[in-house]
Amino acid sequence: MDLIGDLTGHAVRFLAAQPRPLLAGLAGVVILLGVASAIAAVLPRLKPGQSYEELRLRIVSWWGMVALLAGALLLGWQATTAVFAFISFLALREFLSLAVRRREDRPAILAAYLCLLAAYGFIFADRYMFYLVFIPVWVFLGLPALMALIGQTKGYLASAATFHWGLVTCVYNLGFVAFLMRVPETEHLPAGAAGLVFFLLLATEFNDVAQYVWGKLFGRRKILPSVSPNKTWEGFLGGWITTAALIWFVGPVFTPLTGHGLLVVALVLPAAGFAGDVTMSAIKRDIGVKDTSHAIPGHGGVLDRADSLTFTAPLYFHLMALFALDRF
Repeated sequence: MDLIGDLTGHAVRFLAAQPRPLLAGLAGVVILLGVASAIAAVLPRLKPGQSYEELRLRIVSWWGMVALLAGALLLGWQATTAVFAFISFLALREFLSLAVRRREDRPAILAAYLCLLAAYGFIFADRYMFYLVFIPVWVFLGLPALMALIGQTKGYLASAATFHWGLVTCVYNLGFVAFLMRVPETEHLPAGAAGLVFFLLLATEFNDVAQYVWGKLFGRRKILPSVSPNKTWEGFLGGWITTAALIWFVGPVFTPLTGHGLLVVALVLPAAGFAGDVTMSAIKRDIGVKDTSHAIPGHGGVLDRADSLTFTAPLYFHLMALFALDRF
């Protein structure tokens, strides 16, 4: 009993030390998931004969993803960086397994994973300037040079471009999420650095869900039929407007954004999420697959779930740096 009491006391003190807006935001997400779980449990009784297995799997997977990310945010920048390093690894592995299949590319594949370790090493060391140029400049030059030095010339240009695109998307862009956790408390953040990350994840995923819901309810006009046949103008515009409203009204609770900066983020972040989604759809159509893997039941692969985030994360980071942060 004493052990249980001590653990409970530590947990209470740990949570009490967290920013209240962050705890409220996480509690709100848990409540929404609880409501969704209840609806999924009731639907088979209301409409028997229809299969809701995919919906159930999606919600179960959301519980796991929320638990993982919430735990990382509450534990601090080290845990969050480790989690996103793992997410980047899984995303890069999915991408390379689909886009790179030649035996002669194996040395470059090994180099790509070493680049991932180096990039997240700069985040752990809090070396922003090194991180900023490492993949876009030095890996961009070094990896093609390595391929040339080992005598690889067949499909050279396409392979070099594929490796660089994969590293920028899966490692560099997602790494900006982790680097937000290195913002010091002296920036007077209303919900701490974890609040910045929480709001980025909230806005990005809310945008995905809102576009899906608006499209299902009112979608008529296809926006990109050759790339993503299920996307509609109604879904895109409905998701854009509702996500922009969320950012405008809730953004000041979690971020130091105000005025013009908040307006710019509200207008461009939903569009960036849509761009990330359809870009990955185009890649999957080119490769000839529906999902990048089956790692997340009901969702597909890690890259399927993080496609919007690969575009929103660097944009959000740099807009925060432009309008609200002195650290970067």
